[in-house]
Amino acid sequence: MTPTPTATDILRDSFGRIHDDFPGLLQGLTAEDLLWRPDVDANPIGWLAWHLTRVQDDHVAGVGGVEQVWQAQGFADRFALPYPTASIGYGHSSAEVSAFSVADPELLIAYQDAVHDMTVAVLEGMDAADYQRIVDDRWDPPVTAAVRLVSVVGDATAHLGQIGYVRGMAERRR
Repeated sequence: MTPTPTATDILRDSFGRIHDDFPGLLQGLTAEDLLWRPDVDANPIGWLAWHLTRVQDDHVAGVGGVEQVWQAQGFADRFALPYPTASIGYGHSSAEVSAFSVADPELLIAYQDAVHDMTVAVLEGMDAADYQRIVDDRWDPPVTAAVRLVSVVGDATAHLGQIGYVRGMAERRR
């Protein structure tokens, strides 16, 4: 009989799928493709890839009580973006999105790889009680670690779909 999967098993699988799909959506793209915006206010592939990874980094590090990969492993310096170090892209204006300049798919993939490693380490350190811990009491009801992690999976999955859609548009315009 197969053991019943734990919350950690399910989340490890979910984040693993994000990590597995991420490189294939970026590899083979040109710098122009990564920064192309289908219209003046649309998000480019590079920004979407950065944003989904920054959100995962920020939120999972918060759940785990660990330092974000962005700062700890020097990705903030390597990306050299004109945003505050704590920025994760939420609420960025069209002008802020247009300031995104990273056109190297390998740098985006390396950041996702490092964040995925941190995510797995955080998940491996959690037990059933940890998932019920309140991580954000600004909401009603307050947000538990479980809710926060599921939210990150949903957000990242949505952005992967957006990347795939914009990639298709970019490839057709060539």
